[in-house]
Amino acid sequence: MQRDGTTYVAFFQLANAESFINSLKGFIKFVKSRSDKNLYLVMDEVETVLKKSFAELDLFQENTSDYVWKFVKNLHNRPYETTMEAFSKLADIWLYKEPVKRPVEEAVADLLNQSLTIDPHPRVSVSIGSGEEYEVIGVGVDLPPRPPCPRGAPLTQEQWEKCKDREGRITDPEAIKEIIFRGGICPSLRFEVWKFLLNYYPWKSTHNERLELKRKKTDEYFTMKLQWRTFTTAQESRFSDYRERKSLIEKDVNRTDRTHPYYAGDSNPHLEQLYDILMTYIMYNFDLGYVQGMSDLLSPILFLMDNEVDAFWCFVGFMDKVSTNFEMDQKGMKGQLCQLYTLLCTTEPQLAYYLNRHDSGNMFFCFRWLLVLFKREFSAIDILKLWEILWTDLPCKNFHLLVCAAILDTEKNILIENNYGFTEILKHINDLSLHIELPWTISKAEGIYYQLMSVEHQIPDDIRVIIGLEPLHKSSSTNGSDDEASSNNARANGPRNNSRRNSTGSANVKLGDDEVSFERGLNLSYM
Repeated sequence: MQRDGTTYVAFFQLANAESFINSLKGFIKFVKSRSDKNLYLVMDEVETVLKKSFAELDLFQENTSDYVWKFVKNLHNRPYETTMEAFSKLADIWLYKEPVKRPVEEAVADLLNQSLTIDPHPRVSVSIGSGEEYEVIGVGVDLPPRPPCPRGAPLTQEQWEKCKDREGRITDPEAIKEIIFRGGICPSLRFEVWKFLLNYYPWKSTHNERLELKRKKTDEYFTMKLQWRTFTTAQESRFSDYRERKSLIEKDVNRTDRTHPYYAGDSNPHLEQLYDILMTYIMYNFDLGYVQGMSDLLSPILFLMDNEVDAFWCFVGFMDKVSTNFEMDQKGMKGQLCQLYTLLCTTEPQLAYYLNRHDSGNMFFCFRWLLVLFKREFSAIDILKLWEILWTDLPCKNFHLLVCAAILDTEKNILIENNYGFTEILKHINDLSLHIELPWTISKAEGIYYQLMSVEHQIPDDIRVIIGLEPLHKSSSTNGSDDEASSNNARANGPRNNSRRNSTGSANVKLGDDEVSFERGLNLSYM
C-alpha cells in the first residue's frame, strides 16, 4: 500500500505471501495492524539514530537493535512507564558516567523531539545580536508588574458548617471553593469536602440524599467488582486486553508509594485495596482501562478516605477531570504541552525562546508534571493541598498550566545562565522533585493570572482561551473544543531564529484520517 492508498495485486509464482513478509524483515521494520491481520504497517526510519544513541550511551544491556524496536513498541503500549524509565537512565548517565560526546546528546534530543506530534511555536519576535547575545522583543504585549497574591487560611469546620442549611445542603459552593483556593482545607475536613470537589456528592444534596447515594454507590461498586472477580481462567485466556491491563495493574500496585507508611511492608491490605479499585475501574471505564500513572492518582485518595468504596468514586471524579491525559492518542497531553509553551511566549518570552533554541520547545520535560498533576514533585502532604486547590477550577480551569509557568519562571535564570541543553534541562527539572515550595509557587501562579487579566484585551486569543476568556476574534475553527482551538492557535510561526541550531519539534509524524497513518503515529508516539 502506498501513501496515497494505492494497492497492487501481489502474485508469487514460487512462494507465498508469508515468504515475502519474512524476506522483507531484512530490509524494513513493520508491525501487524491490530484491527486487520492482513495489514502490515511500515515504521518510520528512526532505527539508525536510536541504535547509535543507545549504543554509545550504554543505556541497555540487551542487543541494541532488538531492544530499540522493543523500546519503540513499549512507547505505544506503556507510554508513561517506558518514557520515564528511559529518561531516568539518561539522567543516570549524565550524573554517574563519563560525559558523552555532544553529537550523541543531540541525536537523543532529536529523537525525542521528532517523536512529538505537536508544533509548539506561537508567534515570538526576536532580535539576534552579536555572538550568542540575543534580545527578545516579545509578542507585542507589555505586561504590567506581577501583583502580590498572599495565601490565606484553610477552610475550617466552622466555615464549612455555616455554609450548610438545616438539611445539609451547601448553600454557597463558590464561597467554599474560594476559601479552598486561597488556603486549602483543614486536614480533618478533607474526608468530607473532597467528595464534593470530586463530584461524588452533589453540592445541593441533603444529608439524607447523600446517605441514600452512598448506599447505591456501594452496591454499584461491588457489582462491578464481582464482574472481574468471577472471570474464569478460560475467559481471561480469550480476553487479551483484560489480561494486559490486569498485568500492568499488578506491576504498578507493587511499586506505588511503597515508602509511604500506609503502603509499606509485605502483604499490606491497602495494596490489595489499591489493586481492587484499579481493577474495578476497568469495569467502570473499559474504553480507557488502565494506563501507567493512574495508580499515582489513586494512592493519596485511598490513603485519605481509608475506605474502598469512597476512594473508588472519588477516583472516578478525579479521572473525569484528567482522563484525556491517559488516552492513547495523547491529544490531551500534547495540547497541554503546546498551551504551556504558548503561555511562556507571553509571560516569559526570553525563556520560551531559549527553550526552543535548545531543543526543548516541545516542553517534554514537563510531561510528568502534567500527566499526574505534580504527584512526584511535592511531598505527600503538599500534594493533597495542591490537588484540592486545582479541583476548585479557580481562577481558571487551566491553573495547573500557570503553576508550571510559575515553576519555570523560578528556574529560568538557572537554565539560561548555565546554558543548559535538552539533557541538562530534563535532569534539572527532574531534580526539582520534593524541592519546590508550594505556597510561593501558588502565589506566583495566581500573580501571573492577574498579570494577564490586567491586559486581557491585548493578549492573543490563544492566551485568552488558556485563562478561560472568550477569544476576541472568533473563526470557524473556534466552534470546536477548547483543546482544539488552543491547539490550532498555537500552531503558528516559530521564532525568527537565525541561530545555528533549530528545534526539531516540527519534524512531526502526520496523523491522517486513514488507519495506516493513525496507527503509525501511535506506534511512534512518545506522548
